[in-house]
Amino acid sequence: MNITHVRLLTVPVSDQDAAKDFYATKLGFEVVMDRSTGPMRWLQVAPKGAETNVVLANHVPGAAPGSVHGLMLETTDLDADCERLRDAGVRVEGPQDLPWGRQATLTDPDGNGIVLAAR
Repeated sequence: MNITHVRLLTVPVSDQDAAKDFYATKLGFEVVMDRSTGPMRWLQVAPKGAETNVVLANHVPGAAPGSVHGLMLETTDLDADCERLRDAGVRVEGPQDLPWGRQATLTDPDGNGIVLAAR
């Protein structure tokens, strides 16, 4: 096998504008692509410099908005990021010390579960 990394991860959302605001404004992701073709909109975001991008899609057959759980994002300063998110009105649980590192949890506007982790 010659797989080198995960390129895209699709997160089903009901409102792409609300999701874009959350991921770009609150999480600080960059908007990599935002294009519409007819009724379909391709909205792709990513942390700055990341190889893996997140597609915020409202057109995924069989995938309901809010059905993603455990999307893990790594941070170099968990406490500061939790504080920043709380200041932006995001409900954050934690951080919590665990045997494998520190983590906090939150959800996007559709209830997709996100884990913010530090080593």
